Amino acid sequence: MKVTPIGSVLGARIDDVDLSATQSNETTSAIQQALVDHGFIVFPDQHITPEQHLAFGAQFGSLNVHPHMEALEGHPEILNITKEPDEKANFGGGWHTDLTFMEEPPLGSILYAREIPEVGGDTLYANMFAAYDALSDGMKEMLDGMIAIHSATKIYAEGGIYSNDQHPAKNRDIAAASATCEHPVVRTHPDSGRKLLFVNPSFTLRFKNMTKSESRPILKYLYSHATSPEFVYRHQWHVNEVAMWDNRSTQHYALNDYHGQRRVMHRVTVNGDRPF
Repeated sequence: MKVTPIGSVLGARIDDVDLSATQSNETTSAIQQALVDHGFIVFPDQHITPEQHLAFGAQFGSLNVHPHMEALEGHPEILNITKEPDEKANFGGGWHTDLTFMEEPPLGSILYAREIPEVGGDTLYANMFAAYDALSDGMKEMLDGMIAIHSATKIYAEGGIYSNDQHPAKNRDIAAASATCEHPVVRTHPDSGRKLLFVNPSFTLRFKNMTKSESRPILKYLYSHATSPEFVYRHQWHVNEVAMWDNRSTQHYALNDYHGQRRVMHRVTVNGDRPF
């Protein structure tokens, strides 16, 4: 197994691994470490079935069934993320960390590029370790110990972005989207022990014991800071790539710049633990 960095702030390519086969414990551990070290890892030129996709994901933990999105037929743990040529909106088209509206957000996601547009359709990834490290000592002191309220309200609830029947991302449980949960603003990574920034504009509503108006200017600054160019890697997809990102330490943004073209991605998500 060969690990080669592909970005200055995060990202690595892993060669000499066949994801259609069951990995040894040693290889799985090495992949886990590469994920922690680089935040985003990509395996080029893979040819896997849905069953093999699921088997690979299961080597890292139990698999998530998305509470709102429709799954690939016959495979509830696989999201079928497809944008047709006549559709304008896309799935994941804004900065976010997956499913932080859950009490235990995912460890990470594994995305298989089945069909990509001739041009466009890249994904941006931002390093939340680097974003936290770059904050001033005063800002770190203020944020440490603060709690943020997360919810799917802005995306999946009635009136949210994905509540529109015309949106390609079909929401199957609008009623459950208004629930909230609490997470630390500064999270400690369970594997590396490093601190990182853990708020995102899609699912973070406000700070605990503060109003939305009071929270807004600080959150607005943190969102802008966290996605500054120096913390971001842009990934250009290739057909049959499999990529995995650490959902605990990154944010991502699927660019919607390929109207009139088709894009098909299958995603398996590995369950995580409660942030601390």
